[in-house]
Amino acid sequence: MRVELLTVGDELLLGDTINGNAAWLGRRLAEHGIEVTRSVVVGDDLDVIVEAVTAALGRADAVITTGGLGPTYDDLTRDALAKAAGAALVRDPALERRLRERVERAGRELQPMALRMADVPEGARILANSAGSAPGLRVELPGGIVYALPGVPFEMHTIMDEIVLPELAEIAGPPAAARRTLRTARMWESVVATRLAEVEAMDGVRLAYLPDPAEVKVRITVVGPGAAARLTGVEARVRELLGDAVYGAEDESLDRVVHRLLAERGATVAAAESLTGGLIGAELTAMPGSSATFAGGVVAYATEAKHRLLGVPADLLAARGAVHPDVAAAMATGVREALDATYGLAVTGVAGPDPQDGRPVGTIYIGVAGPGHSPIVVGPKLPVPGAGPESRAVIRRMTVVHALELLRRVLLGLDVGDANGEARPDREDRG
Repeated sequence: MRVELLTVGDELLLGDTINGNAAWLGRRLAEHGIEVTRSVVVGDDLDVIVEAVTAALGRADAVITTGGLGPTYDDLTRDALAKAAGAALVRDPALERRLRERVERAGRELQPMALRMADVPEGARILANSAGSAPGLRVELPGGIVYALPGVPFEMHTIMDEIVLPELAEIAGPPAAARRTLRTARMWESVVATRLAEVEAMDGVRLAYLPDPAEVKVRITVVGPGAAARLTGVEARVRELLGDAVYGAEDESLDRVVHRLLAERGATVAAAESLTGGLIGAELTAMPGSSATFAGGVVAYATEAKHRLLGVPADLLAARGAVHPDVAAAMATGVREALDATYGLAVTGVAGPDPQDGRPVGTIYIGVAGPGHSPIVVGPKLPVPGAGPESRAVIRRMTVVHALELLRRVLLGLDVGDANGEARPDREDRG
C-alpha cells in the first residue's frame, strides 16, 4: 500500500504555518505499516491542486489531502476533487441540516458562506467529522482513492483515526515491515551512525536518523518475511552498540523517563535555572501528574538573584562570575534546600549572542545535588550553530536536554561523561 500526502494552503507553502499535519500523518501511517512515498505542499490554486492529485495517483494507491475544506472562497480542495472526477458539486441535505443545528446550538447566526461545507463532489462518500464542522471526503478517481481531510489538526486526527486508518489498514493487509524508534541523548548523529555501521549492512534492515538539539532518534525498519521477529534481535543489537545513550523508545520522552525514575525512588527534583529561563521547569511540568516528582523551580537569571534566592556565595560570584562550575554546584544545592527536594538540578551558562565573564557562547555548567554525595557538575562545551536568536534558542534547548540527561544518569548510577559519546571527568578544572 503506497500513500502520498498532499497538504493544501498558502500559509503552509509560504511558511506562515508549520506543516505539522504531514508529520503527524507520516508517523501514524508508518505505525500501521503503510508506506508513505511522497509528501507535497501546494497553495490555494484550483488547477495546481487538481494537477497534484492526478500526479500523485499516477504513483500511489491512495492520496490523503489536508486543508481546503473550510467555508471560505480560498478553500478549494472539494472543488478540485470535483473537477478531477469530472463531477458536479452538490449540496448534501444531511450535512446542511447538521451545520444549521451546530450554529443554532452555539447561539450564532449562520453565514451563507458556511454552507459551502455541505457541498460535496457527486458520488463522493462523506467522512463524518465528530470533532468539528467540515466533513472529510472519500473520492474514487482513475488510479486510486483520495481521502480529503480538514486542515484543523484535532479534526483531521479524529477522522483519520476513526475512519481512514482502519480502512487503509484493511486494504493494505498485514504489514510487510516492522518498525521501532529508539531515542538517544548527548550523542552526535555521526557518532550514532558510525556505531551502527554493522546494522546498516544487514539485509532487510533500514535505519533512519532523526536529529534534534542534543538528541537523535533512530528509526529501525525491518522488511520481509518474519519482520516482527527479526526486529527484536536488531533492536537488541542497536541498544548494545549505543549503550547508555539510549534513554527510551517510541514516544517515551526524556522528561517522562526522568519522572518515572524519580517516582520509582520516591524522590523529587527542583530546578534552578539561569540561561534556560524556566525551560527546564516547563519540560518537567508538561506531563500530567508531574507535581508528584517535580517540587518546583527558581529562575535566577540575574547574578544577584543567584545569591539572594539560592544562597550562592557573593564572594564566589564576585571572584568567578555567574558562569562557573562552582556556581552551578551552589545553585543545585540551594534550590534543593529551598524547595526541600531530593535532588537539585541547576544550569548556568552563556546562550549568546555575546560572551559573558570571559566565557564564550556555548559554555554551560550543569549541577546535580542529591543525597549521599557532593554536587556533580558537568560542563559540556556546546557547539554554536550560528549567529542570532536561532543560535540562542538551540543552545538553550540543548542545555535542557543535557540537564535532564545528567539527572537520568545520576539516578541510574551511570557515567556522567560530558557529551558526544565521550566519557570525560565529571568536574572541570576550577582554576
